[in-house]
Amino acid sequence: MKKTVLFSLLFKILFLNAQEKAVPVFKDGEAQIVAAFKSSEDWLRHDLWVATDFDTDGDGKMDRMHVAVTRPIQTETQGLKLPIIYVTSPYFAGVAQETEGAFWNVKHEIGEEVEGIVHPEVTRRGKRPIISNSHIRKWVPRGYIVVHSSSPGTGLSQGAPTVGGQNESLAPKAVIDWLCGRTKGYTEPYGEETVSAYWSTGKVGMTGTSYNGTLPLAAATTGVNGLEAIIPIAPNTSYYHYYRSNGLVRSPGGYLGEDIDVLYDFIHSGDKSKRAYNNKTVRDTEMKNGMDRITGDYNDFWAGRDYLNHMKPMKAALLMAHGFNDWNVMPEHSYRISKRAKEMGIPTQIYYHQNGHGGPPPMKMMNRWFTRYLHGIKNGVENDPKAWIVRENDKQQNPTPYDAYPNPKANQVTLYLKSNDVKYGRLTLDKSNREEQETFSDNASISATSLAQSSVSKHRLLYVTDILKEDLHISGVPNISVKASSSKAAVNFSVYLVSLPWNKNKGTKITDNIITRGWADLQNHASLSKSAPLVPGKFYSMKFDLQPDDQIIKKGQQIGLMLFSSDSEYTISPKPGTELTIDLDKTRISLPIVGGKSAFKKAID
Repeated sequence: MKKTVLFSLLFKILFLNAQEKAVPVFKDGEAQIVAAFKSSEDWLRHDLWVATDFDTDGDGKMDRMHVAVTRPIQTETQGLKLPIIYVTSPYFAGVAQETEGAFWNVKHEIGEEVEGIVHPEVTRRGKRPIISNSHIRKWVPRGYIVVHSSSPGTGLSQGAPTVGGQNESLAPKAVIDWLCGRTKGYTEPYGEETVSAYWSTGKVGMTGTSYNGTLPLAAATTGVNGLEAIIPIAPNTSYYHYYRSNGLVRSPGGYLGEDIDVLYDFIHSGDKSKRAYNNKTVRDTEMKNGMDRITGDYNDFWAGRDYLNHMKPMKAALLMAHGFNDWNVMPEHSYRISKRAKEMGIPTQIYYHQNGHGGPPPMKMMNRWFTRYLHGIKNGVENDPKAWIVRENDKQQNPTPYDAYPNPKANQVTLYLKSNDVKYGRLTLDKSNREEQETFSDNASISATSLAQSSVSKHRLLYVTDILKEDLHISGVPNISVKASSSKAAVNFSVYLVSLPWNKNKGTKITDNIITRGWADLQNHASLSKSAPLVPGKFYSMKFDLQPDDQIIKKGQQIGLMLFSSDSEYTISPKPGTELTIDLDKTRISLPIVGGKSAFKKAID
């Protein structure tokens, strides 16, 4: 059988050598599908291990990353060199099964220490030489080589998973160094026979979604030469912002009780003989001592896992994608990185849609990005609009172009809170001349959705604008300034901006009801990195951002600001009864409105 396969390959090589050389083809600034590259039967697939300069599994040897290559046969038969689309992930070799007790219990008082979690074991799956089939059918026919690798401590890659630690940046850097001829690759995990990437042009682009979108950014922050462009999709750019919010212990949407150690257990599919050392060193020491579920403060542990702090060496052209209603990896993750990249002068575009987690830019956008920066075709992509936003009722493949995000025509408009004798308070441009306070009590058993739909509730405060007579376009980052007191030393504080009346119809889009949200710990009113117990009854002032948004609120709706305490889908759930009192005279929200104050006035007059 082996002789037959070898003969077939030799025949193809001789036959293809006699043919006209296949090369990438471009039209309208995009790489086209080339017939000679299209057949998967003619792709070469092989794997190897790339040497790194770190040892994170404690065996005294530098960790090696497992890498798989998929390339057109012409890279062997005709000496064709092509650029690389590189995807790396901790998920390729499988993840832990759902296990009872694997998430943190959230039903306890804020700041109370609770018992740890159950640690499930991951059973590795997958066989060599294929790590993943993702992206190959999209890019190989267009004249790219697709490379996959497993993250440290996952699959057949050596080392330890660190969930945002330095090795997760240096591992893809090493693979890129190998693709550019600067470090060694080996045919075996512990062997000495080397293999080179002689088919690589040394031009690499990275992409991926969620954790797989985080790692292109991680690699880019090393400043590695050869990484020309990245397209992170819904990337987690800061583990603090993923598991905390303004000092508050807050779960990602859909994963109540998840924390960084839970994710560590979920992905730890590497060598079983190394897991005990990894667990002790990373999970049970570094993470346990640094993650701090008691105060939720920002510390050195979290700062080291915040890629915004490591962007100085970055130079790869950046196309980011995110959903404004991604309540898992929230839209601030992409906003904060793209904002800094623009400030640094890095070529930057951002694509936002109105849906949830995931969702890549249209293929045309991705194709133009990689064509320009990997193939070097001057297609003018750097002159394209810098922001592409899918409007509420449009398909994700049909975004509307804008000069920038936030919309350059948007200005912050300050709205004030006034009490009212009827069911809702008022949200208005006019500041009250009288001192007012209103109180509500915490009850985590009542969902935020129920609170927003209730005409009257003692568990939230709700302030609404007049009915809009015209559409109102919000674009940017709302922020709230609040002055509040608590009846206890610690309290959750949650803020929702909603569109009313609430649409209860089946199949309702989230944009029909939720505009944006935010959460905070009043104990961090003075500092994100240092909290202090609240003195019951004493008022504290705090200012924080809500999640970025770009949404058109339709005429006939009212914008509502809902203030409440525990959010049953995201926060710790203490016993009911803690009271919060809001000083309305010192509390306000600032909304980024296209057209500014005049547009708001026009919409409500």
